[in-house]
Amino acid sequence: MVIVLGGGLSGLSTGYYLLKRFGKPAAIFESSNRLGGWIRTENHKDKDFIFESGPRTIRPRGVAGANTLEMIEDLQLPVESIKSTHIAAKNRLIYAKGELCLLPNNLGGIFATRPPFSKPLYTALFHDLRASSKKIKYGDESIYSFVKRRFGSELADYAISPMICGICAGDAKEISVRFLMNDIFETEQQYGGVVKGFFLSKLIGRKEVRDAHINSPGIFAENMPSLYQRAVKEGWSMYRLNDGLETLPKALEAYLRSRNTEINLSSECSKILFSDDGVRLKIKDTLLLAEHVISSLPSYRLAACVKDQHPGLAGQLLAIPYVNVAVVNLQYCTDNLLPQRAFGFLVPPVERRPILGVIFDSCCFEMGENTVLTVMMGGKWFEEYFGQNPTKKDLLDIALKEVEDILGICQEPRFSRVHILEKCIPQYNVGHKQVVEGIRRYIQHYKLSLSVCGAAYDGVGINDVIMSARTNVESLSFS
Repeated sequence: MVIVLGGGLSGLSTGYYLLKRFGKPAAIFESSNRLGGWIRTENHKDKDFIFESGPRTIRPRGVAGANTLEMIEDLQLPVESIKSTHIAAKNRLIYAKGELCLLPNNLGGIFATRPPFSKPLYTALFHDLRASSKKIKYGDESIYSFVKRRFGSELADYAISPMICGICAGDAKEISVRFLMNDIFETEQQYGGVVKGFFLSKLIGRKEVRDAHINSPGIFAENMPSLYQRAVKEGWSMYRLNDGLETLPKALEAYLRSRNTEINLSSECSKILFSDDGVRLKIKDTLLLAEHVISSLPSYRLAACVKDQHPGLAGQLLAIPYVNVAVVNLQYCTDNLLPQRAFGFLVPPVERRPILGVIFDSCCFEMGENTVLTVMMGGKWFEEYFGQNPTKKDLLDIALKEVEDILGICQEPRFSRVHILEKCIPQYNVGHKQVVEGIRRYIQHYKLSLSVCGAAYDGVGINDVIMSARTNVESLSFS
C-alpha cells in the first residue's frame, strides 16, 4: 500500500495521479479535521460574494498550467476566466511614494516616465548592457541583488520586491533568483549580460535547441488538453472555479472516495521508520506498514517524523524556512468605493507599511453590488509589525486603517474575516535549489521508500504543487 501524508492540494493530487497511473487507491492521512490545506472559500451566495482566505485564481500558462486544466477538465468543473483584455488583467498597481501607481501594461508604457520610476523602464536595458559581468559564487544570489545588478535599484525596489511580496510574502533580498528568473540568470551567467545573452543565444542557434526541447515528447506529446487550447484561443490571463477555489479539493475528495481511496482526517503522523521490508508509520497510536510513502507535508513537519532515524535528512528539511501571513477579507455593500479599478495593489517593503498588498476581488469577478477586498499582511515581516501573538481584532484594525489611508475607504465593512495562516508559505531563499537537491540525493542514497512533493520543493503556486504531485508519482515503479 502507498501512504500519502497530507490532505492539502498536493496530497489530494498525489492520490489522483496514483489512481490514474497505477489504477490502485492509496491511503491519505491528514492531521487536521479538513482537506484542502490553505485553500479555503467562504461562499455568500445569498449576497453575491465570495471570500477566499488562500489562493483565488490560477494562471493557465505553460505545461504546468495545461496540466491543471487537464485535471479540472477531467473533474468536469466549470471555470470563470479573466481574459487579457479585462481591467483586472491589465491594471496592476503598487503603492509607493504616497500614491497608487499604475505599472506599464503595454509596450508603449515602458517608454514613458511614470511614478514611482524616475526614468522610462526601457533604460533598464541600457543599464544591463553597461553593467559588468560577474560570475556568482555557488551559482545563486538573491533576486533583488540580480535585478539591481543588471537593471538598477529602482526596478529592484519598485517592481521585483513587491512582486515577491505578492507571490510568496517574502523578502526579495533573501529569495533566490532561481525562484522566478532561473533561465534569465543562467543566460546572464553564460553570456555576461541578459540582453547580450538573449541576442547571442539566437545567433548560435539556441532558439532551435529550445524549440526542439519544447516539441520533444513529454506529458502532452500528442495533444494539449482541450480546456488549455480554449484558454490560449480566448486569451485567458487567469481563471477561477465558479464556486471558489475550494471546489477543486472538494472535487478531488469526491473523486478519490468514489474510487475507494481511504481518506483519514485528524490523523497526524508522528514517526516514520524505514526498513528493508517497508515503511512503518506511527499515526495517532497506531503503527501502519506501507510499501512507499509520499509526503506532501510541510518540510518541517516531515523533519519531525524522520529525525530519530535520519537526523541528517531532518536537518536538511528544516533548512527551508516558512512565514506567517494574515489574510483579512472585507465586504462593503456598495460597488463604487475604489479610486481605480485593477487587480489590486502591492506595497514595496521600502515603504515600511504593515501590509503586503490588497486584492480587489470585486474587480476581478462579478460580485453584485459589493466591494470585496482581501488585505494580505505579514509574511517575512509578520513579527516585526504585529508581534508574536496578535489578536484578530488587532489585525483587522490595522487592515482597516491601511485601506482608509491608501484607498480612502472610511466606512465600516458589513462583513469581515481574519485568518492567521501560520507557517503557510515556504521561502525559496538563496541556495534553495541546492537544499532540495540535497534532500532528494539523501533519499536516493539511503534508498528510502519516500517521495517528497508540494510547495516546499517544486514551486509554491497551484500549478506547481499539482505538477509536483504528478512528476513524483510518475517517477515511481511498483512490481
